[in-house]
Amino acid sequence: LERLISGKALKLGNSFSCKICVIGFLCGICLTSLFLAAFTSLGTFELAAFFFSSSSSTFLPYNSTTHIINMVSSIDHKLKWNNNANTEDNDDEVNLLVSTWDNLLLNNEDFLKKLGVNKSDVPNAIHLENCEEMSRVRDRLDKRIANQTFPTWINGGDEENYPLTRRVQSDLWIHQHHSDCKNTKLKFLVADWETLHIYGSGAQITEMTGLLAIAINENRILVAKYYNRADHDGCKGTHCSSRGNWSCYFLPETSEECRKRAFAVVRDKEAWESGIVTSKQNYSSKLIWAGPIPKLWGKPWSYMKPTTEINGSLMDRRWWRALAVRYLMRFQTEYTCSLMDIARNTAFGKEAAVIKRKIRTEIEEQVWLNHKPWIPRPILSVHVRMGDKVREMRVAALEEYMCLADRIKDQFPDLKRIWLSTEMKEVVDRSKGYGHWRFYYTEVARQFGNKSMAEYEASLGREISTNYPLINFLMASEADFYVGALGSTWCFLIDGMRNTGGKVMSGYLSVNKYRLW
Repeated sequence: LERLISGKALKLGNSFSCKICVIGFLCGICLTSLFLAAFTSLGTFELAAFFFSSSSSTFLPYNSTTHIINMVSSIDHKLKWNNNANTEDNDDEVNLLVSTWDNLLLNNEDFLKKLGVNKSDVPNAIHLENCEEMSRVRDRLDKRIANQTFPTWINGGDEENYPLTRRVQSDLWIHQHHSDCKNTKLKFLVADWETLHIYGSGAQITEMTGLLAIAINENRILVAKYYNRADHDGCKGTHCSSRGNWSCYFLPETSEECRKRAFAVVRDKEAWESGIVTSKQNYSSKLIWAGPIPKLWGKPWSYMKPTTEINGSLMDRRWWRALAVRYLMRFQTEYTCSLMDIARNTAFGKEAAVIKRKIRTEIEEQVWLNHKPWIPRPILSVHVRMGDKVREMRVAALEEYMCLADRIKDQFPDLKRIWLSTEMKEVVDRSKGYGHWRFYYTEVARQFGNKSMAEYEASLGREISTNYPLINFLMASEADFYVGALGSTWCFLIDGMRNTGGKVMSGYLSVNKYRLW
């Protein structure tokens, strides 16, 4: 180092600037080494190895029948790709790149043949994930939590999450993944997801958190069976075993070994009589929805700081449901990952194409871009719940939500983007009157009037009516800020996901009070 700085090894003379360049170069090497060492020491070496060995230009086949707007018709197919073009000033090339990403996600290689380019010639997409490879990595990381001191699916520091988030997640995983599933003393709670049409997605998930609490309190392993919202063609193909199961969208709540053991036990009449196995029918609705939460971790909610602006107090059940939902949704499957890729490309593809360049430096390609998929930030998620919800809570017009959005913008002037989720067409139409905001939303048929949610979902079909709300849910969980209506179960669960996903200090503004279930 001394020889390099003095210019003996390199003929730098007495140039001060050149010496500084050498120092900066060497410091960069050192810092990079320290970063990699720290990254490995945190127990994520396998994930790091994937990041540094795989190519983000590899895309997964997408097997959903969900309609995707195809931009091909508006593009000149004879346009030759120019790696050195400034896409910021070339709308045709921006549109072409976005459409190319779309077709790669759909595994439509004929599109590339028509363009006369290879897959390797297409610039990497900073807003997309290699879902096929990432699903394998997540599966391996999930299986190794027993040998780690912290769960890999939690983001942010302890002060950025609900109290004991990491400890509870680890304990839940260990409880649900018993080391000896053949142990004849193991007890199980085996239950289908609720299928009554009056139950929305939020109510189904909330009920399952109640069943998980009962399982923990009775020292049982919760095994979830039929999930009606996953009973569609999108959960076929490589996901054939997960059709009609939660595992189509997220990793299973228990291990395959314990699941097989539970399904064997339910066929044994004596197991039911002795209480080795129970089902949802063994418990009252009151116990499932309002029963005691697990007391294994004391009362961590008692010292939670209020970060949600509503008229009410923070409760033990709110803390528990947040932790339970985070566990159930801890890792996305390849299918869910692909849904999110499609949504990000549709919403943010043009912006990603503008900032994306074919040639990148190593630190950009191997370090900075190996975080979560890029989305434009800062971004605010707004969920406007209206329609038939008027029977259960005070609904608010878009104007009330936007007043709260403007309050956040006053504090954070750079905020100008909103991810808008709603079932109402009138809300989308009225959003166009807010010119100082840029809105993003899923392209799906929306409803008029106060049609029931069950009727609306039936009009969309099971696949779309399940997938598009889930996309909105996950987008809201990742947004920098959130405005919603805590009287809605869906918003309540989003609040929980944010408070266990490193967003607790971002706050949550609600247009109404939550219900004390």
